[in-house]
Amino acid sequence: MNLCDKKVSKIGFGTWKIGGGYWSADRTRDPQWIELIRYVYEKGINLFDTAEMYGGGHTEELVGQALRNYDQEDFTIVTKVWNNHLSHDDVIKSAKASLRRLGLKSIDVYLIHWPSPSVPLRETIRAMEKLVDEGVVRCIGVSNFDVALVQEAMEVTAKYQIEANEIEYSYIHRDPENQLIPFLEKNNIKVIAYSPLGRGEISREPKLEEVAKRYGVTPIQVGLNYVARRAIPIPKASTKAHVDELAKVLEWDLREEDYLYLSRS
Repeated sequence: MNLCDKKVSKIGFGTWKIGGGYWSADRTRDPQWIELIRYVYEKGINLFDTAEMYGGGHTEELVGQALRNYDQEDFTIVTKVWNNHLSHDDVIKSAKASLRRLGLKSIDVYLIHWPSPSVPLRETIRAMEKLVDEGVVRCIGVSNFDVALVQEAMEVTAKYQIEANEIEYSYIHRDPENQLIPFLEKNNIKVIAYSPLGRGEISREPKLEEVAKRYGVTPIQVGLNYVARRAIPIPKASTKAHVDELAKVLEWDLREEDYLYLSRS
């Protein structure tokens, strides 16, 4: 699949809780996290999702440090601006700060992390389009937007397209398949799926276990392949063994009959 005119792996890698949590940094495991991110890339996963809120920006720093010796054209970075920074000037400031922490030439995909109840969407989008004009950002998008909000975002863009909507989507959270994903597909907006493992719940899904046995794989791998049919799942991992399990998803696809079997339940 392509994202922002770059070829991305079937699954990406989410970085929430790497290097800290909600606006707070934790530097105690930095060397291990940097090594893990490099390991993810070397296993063939080349899309990394982060945000200014993760670790108060420290997660972006770790992603940047881990990937700085690789060619940026060979990987894609998605980062996000928090909804208390959606006024025009704050968006510009946040994006430039994220770019500085990442140490990149530009941010590949810049998303509104959550919609704002107070700042007009038009104001935020105008700032994001200015960032594209200035070369700070290559593509823009949204996250946690429903159909109505995506429609509004599309209507207020003047120069550039909405590239992606990052949403919660997994085998046990398939509500987006009803209206949101079909709408995004119709409008050529990519779906990025966070929590694609259902916060661990999918490993206990009987139908996933059943299909996994047919392929000789794990329920997690089946669940990710299911989501990958219509989205780019961005699972998380904290160990190399878990990364190995995730990366095996790149090696095979669900047969059509198995996908339909799972989708009917």
